[in-house]
Amino acid sequence: MPAENAPVVGNLDDDDYPAYTMGRAAAVLGTTPAFLRSVGDAGLIVPLRSQGGHRRYSRRQLRTAARARELVDQGTPVEAACRIISLENQLEDALRLNREISRKLDGCRTDT
Repeated sequence: MPAENAPVVGNLDDDDYPAYTMGRAAAVLGTTPAFLRSVGDAGLIVPLRSQGGHRRYSRRQLRTAARARELVDQGTPVEAACRIISLENQLEDALRLNREISRKLDGCRTDT
């Protein structure tokens, strides 16, 4: 294997590495490329563009798109599904930050 390929192999374990073409991503999700474009147009995920301008998706983006698909399959419009997921992500971030601050405060209390 040529040395220039070594960094790519290491990136395949990275959840943020854009390893999936639009067609492959749609196949993995059991959806259409149009669905992926609509989720992108709503701003939920922003795929990386290859040098040729083709969309490339990461595993993290595929999980997000799968969650959107789940909501859409339940009858939620795409734009609303994207907003729901955005709010879920904000809540998760806020809860994580709250836990971190609580741990730091608990550490300060035990130090005094």
